[in-house]
Amino acid sequence: MATIPSHNHLLTTNSGHHHSSPPVNSSFSKINFPVKPRVTATRALSRTDESSLSAVISRLERERRERQGLTDEAEGLGERWMTAEDIRRRDKTSEEKGKLIDTWRKIQGEDDWAGLMEPMDPVLRSELIRYGEMAQACYDAFDFDPASKYCGSSRFSRLEFFDSLGMSGSGYEVARYLYATSNINLPNFFSKSRWSKVWSKNANWMGYVAVSDDETSRNRLGRRDIAIAWRGTVTKLEWIADLKDYLKPVSENKIRCPDPAVKVESGFLDLYTDKDTSCKFAKFSAREQILAEVKRLVETYDDEDEDSDLSITVTGHSLGGALAILSAYDIAEMGLNRSKSGKVIPVTVLTYGGPRVGNVRFKERMEELGVKVMRVVNVHDMVPKSPGLFLNESAPHALMKIAEGLPWCYCHVGEELALDHQNSPFLKPSVDLSNAHNLEAMLHLLDGYHGYVNFFNLEVENDKIWKPWDK
Repeated sequence: MATIPSHNHLLTTNSGHHHSSPPVNSSFSKINFPVKPRVTATRALSRTDESSLSAVISRLERERRERQGLTDEAEGLGERWMTAEDIRRRDKTSEEKGKLIDTWRKIQGEDDWAGLMEPMDPVLRSELIRYGEMAQACYDAFDFDPASKYCGSSRFSRLEFFDSLGMSGSGYEVARYLYATSNINLPNFFSKSRWSKVWSKNANWMGYVAVSDDETSRNRLGRRDIAIAWRGTVTKLEWIADLKDYLKPVSENKIRCPDPAVKVESGFLDLYTDKDTSCKFAKFSAREQILAEVKRLVETYDDEDEDSDLSITVTGHSLGGALAILSAYDIAEMGLNRSKSGKVIPVTVLTYGGPRVGNVRFKERMEELGVKVMRVVNVHDMVPKSPGLFLNESAPHALMKIAEGLPWCYCHVGEELALDHQNSPFLKPSVDLSNAHNLEAMLHLLDGYHGYVNFFNLEVENDKIWKPWDK
């Protein structure tokens, strides 16, 4: 697999820091950076720089064609590894054929994606990549630099978020930023500045809530989509060692639940529910922030017209995948996915390289609530195998029944889409296990995935297949 640099190297570091100053409004509904006039649009290095994963793969493919003596005319049979914007343009025809507007409920998992993964449905592939890019945006915008006063925050203001990342065609507007307190047992997950005077001593930016605009809702998606993206970890795996690795009832953290047997990993639960009243960014927990914003957006767009529909899609990579599952459960358990008329708003979770979150009863409760979960994993990635390395869904049913009361008996939820980086001719072998956890590599694997029994092929516009492994 490719030796992928740490994400600190995938992000630009500008000595003339382009952060806007911390917000002065500490109200619960607007914890966001104000808009700062932008001289030039800054785009994440992971999408544009020659050292990025996509650029490296593109260069390798060009060199391969040159070695094979392929002419420019034959170049139409293949294509470079593309950015999300390229993929969106390429898949426009496929989406029109697939009639996303008419089939979006199936794409969101109404039937648990039956018949859509073998072979891989092109519209589903495009949507998985699109939401994966929304999770990737959390990394591209995050300030990892400990020498910065704004370390641990978003590098861009809420109103310019997608434009600053070169994603102006996303069709979404960020409605709210999400923050969490760092006073929990995951020190390797939080980033802190070395400066004595910083934007916040106790909070980290965790992600955002966005909503699709009118044109995208009407002409592409077939519904108004509320998207929630959680920040996770890039390639570092140290946070796994920080987990207490024991389950506790969600009700212990004052989350509504009718069954005390429903349990989740304690560290995830603390990160989701803890707050620091002395910090204006963590004055309310991540849970309170997200529930308040989803409630507001549902009330705003509920029954826009007789034919309008709403959806709630939650996405995240790594630890962000765990938070995506937990927050989606909470939204459904709280009944925030119901319109005033009583119509159920579908809640879908799309995670990438996410760990196990809860026990068997948590999985069953998710199914009872109708929350649909798709987990995209690399089979060589260790994170989806944790926690619950020994007692998990793969253990014999009889053993799981005996051990279900133990505080370290875990179970994955939803459907799994398993990818293998060894199937891509563009990714070199690596002894670094953390490379298998890279989100950009997973999106590359998604682009070439056509089904379990099919060869890896990057998509091409003329539907012809160029086999890069042919010598």
